[in-house]
Amino acid sequence: MGLDFTVVVRNLDYLLWGRLAEGELGGLLLTVIMAVSAGALSLLLGITLAVIAWRYAAIPRKLLFLWAELIRGVPLIFVIFWLYFLVPALFGGGIPNALSVILALAWFSSAAIMHSVLAGLQALPCSQYEAGIASGFTEFQVLRWILLPQALKNLIPSFVGLFASLIKDTSLAFIVNVPELTMVASQVNSRTQLFPTEIFLSIAALYFILCSVLSLIARSISNR
Repeated sequence: MGLDFTVVVRNLDYLLWGRLAEGELGGLLLTVIMAVSAGALSLLLGITLAVIAWRYAAIPRKLLFLWAELIRGVPLIFVIFWLYFLVPALFGGGIPNALSVILALAWFSSAAIMHSVLAGLQALPCSQYEAGIASGFTEFQVLRWILLPQALKNLIPSFVGLFASLIKDTSLAFIVNVPELTMVASQVNSRTQLFPTEIFLSIAALYFILCSVLSLIARSISNR
């Protein structure tokens, strides 16, 4: 018996953007928004922490390394649970489920970005920093205009891999009832109970397309 993808076609709007007409964002659109938001936050946090670790090589760097090892040594699903349950317990109010997942993804990924950016900065010749200071630049200006542009350009392939992982890791949001792509696909499968192969093959294709588009964008940025 051949595959029948009509079930995917009939539910395509729900898979792509959920119940958007009813004010409930979901599906592929929510997955993209979550991945982009978490990627931007993790990049900002990771670069900031890398600069701190690069500038202060004693106790601050050791503390940041300890924090990074703690985060990277814990499964991501635990980090999502921590933020989902811990924030209301600490501050007396909840946050939207999707936001808790975005923060968990950003927190989890920022540790890897910190290590990557720090390694990129340390790989640059020390003479560039010294020449910048001798030319009258401040430390911040040397970082902003000389060191970081070179380090970040060299790290683009690493960032692509991290952000591709973020796209796939959004599928863990189902544990806190966020209607991202994998969850809405599971809902469609539960309703039909006849076409799981067709549904999840299509979902896998959508994830593949997302990651491929990300690679093309990164290649374009690198070439420029």
